[in-house]
Amino acid sequence: MSITFEVNGKAVAVDVTPRMTLADCLRHELKLTGTHVGCEHGVCGACTVIVNGDAVRSCLMLAVQAQGASVTTVEGLSQAEGLTPLQTAFKTHHALQCGFCTPGMLTTLHALLSEEPDASEERIRDVISGNLCRCTGYITIIEAAMDARASYQQGRSDKS
Repeated sequence: MSITFEVNGKAVAVDVTPRMTLADCLRHELKLTGTHVGCEHGVCGACTVIVNGDAVRSCLMLAVQAQGASVTTVEGLSQAEGLTPLQTAFKTHHALQCGFCTPGMLTTLHALLSEEPDASEERIRDVISGNLCRCTGYITIIEAAMDARASYQQGRSDKS
C-alpha cells in the first residue's frame, strides 16, 4: 500500500505492507533510527513518537494509520541552532545513561510540555510512568523536565 504523511515537517510517500508498524516504517523505510523498538508491546515507551500532537507508541500503530497525519520523531525535535531546551536540560541534569529510552522520554515530555507547560512534578511523573528506564532511576529525567518547563512557558507566551 502506498501512504503519504508528514514526518518532521516533510511530506513523505512510502510503500508499506498493511501489517507494518509505524515504528518499522520509520526505522526501516525512512531510516529514522532514533525511534527505538524495545518490547514491541507498547509497554516500554522507547518507540514513542508524536502523531498529530499526541504521544503515541509507534510499535502499536500501523503505518497505514499514519495516512495524512503529522508525525514527529526525536530527530524532528532538534533545532537548526542546536539542542532544544529539553534536550539541553537532559544533558545538564545527566538524564540519560545508555540512551535507549531517551528518544521516547524526549518525545513523551515534549508532547506533555507543549500542551501543559505548567505541568507539576506529579503530572510529569505520571506521564513518564509509561516509559521504562533501567539506568537513571528517573530522578534526573524529572529534574530535566522541570527545568525545561520555562522554555515551554516562554514559547506559549510568545504566541499570545
